[in-house]
Amino acid sequence: MESKEFLISKDYEGMRLDVFLSSRFEEKSRSYIQGLIKREDVKVNGKLKKSNYRLRHGDIVIFNIPEAVPLDIAGEDIPIEILYEDKDVIVVNKPQGMVVHPAPGNYNGTLVNALLNHCKDLSGINGVTRPGIVHRIDKDTSGILVVAKNDLAHNKLAEQLKNHSMTRIYIALLEGVLKDEEGTIDAPLGRHPVERIKMAVVPNGRNAVTHYRVLKRYPSNTLVECRLETGRTHQIRVHMAHIGHPLVGDPVYGYKKQKFRLKGQMLHAKKLGFIHPSTGEYMEFDTDLPEYFKKILENLEKQLKQ
Repeated sequence: MESKEFLISKDYEGMRLDVFLSSRFEEKSRSYIQGLIKREDVKVNGKLKKSNYRLRHGDIVIFNIPEAVPLDIAGEDIPIEILYEDKDVIVVNKPQGMVVHPAPGNYNGTLVNALLNHCKDLSGINGVTRPGIVHRIDKDTSGILVVAKNDLAHNKLAEQLKNHSMTRIYIALLEGVLKDEEGTIDAPLGRHPVERIKMAVVPNGRNAVTHYRVLKRYPSNTLVECRLETGRTHQIRVHMAHIGHPLVGDPVYGYKKQKFRLKGQMLHAKKLGFIHPSTGEYMEFDTDLPEYFKKILENLEKQLKQ
């Protein structure tokens, strides 16, 4: 079992214990961290504390990271589009509607189930239900993901996510017409204070930065490219809604009345770049927009010509 020790500086005074550890280990979910705190794998000044403990300047936090758990999620014969694969990584193009990993309510039909049918050697760092999963995209967001096939690759990719050196570019269709050609949204994200299943811009949230630029304007919509500097849950969806331009088709943060028949938000992870964990070579992958996305844009193009 690996142990990490942290001396709390004034910068983190008052922060919740689970939030602090989540910020240190961005590849691990907050619920996973909370589970380890309940399991008594975390101590503050040698004593057990709850997830909501508020840190103090000078506290010493010791985090015992458990060994990887043997995988026991079943593989399923589900077609997946593999863009690249070697002994360390798999780069896939996830379709809209596919959940990335098993979770309550979605134990089958996920990307992880498909990957385990394709190959058995996936990183075990994130435990039984999330083997190889370094980063995630929402069920109804399509596009590129990199998956780790061993723990060394997982750690090196996670470090790139943590230091914001991984290239992640998305294409989104927004409601309304954006005036600015480009911009940056720097607004912290956290759980919505009332609707806990939603994320929101909150004063004490985690740092979140999205850069965007306009690709094309339509009569009532704007096509934009978004580059993630950070990768918080629902980041692009929340940030765009925050500036008054939610994603078309977004059932959570978007308009209640939708003019297109969509299964979810129009958001596609188009480009992904990272340094290969073994070779040190920078690799970048690009994908076409999915067909449903193209059809909506074709309809909008027709409106421009009318």
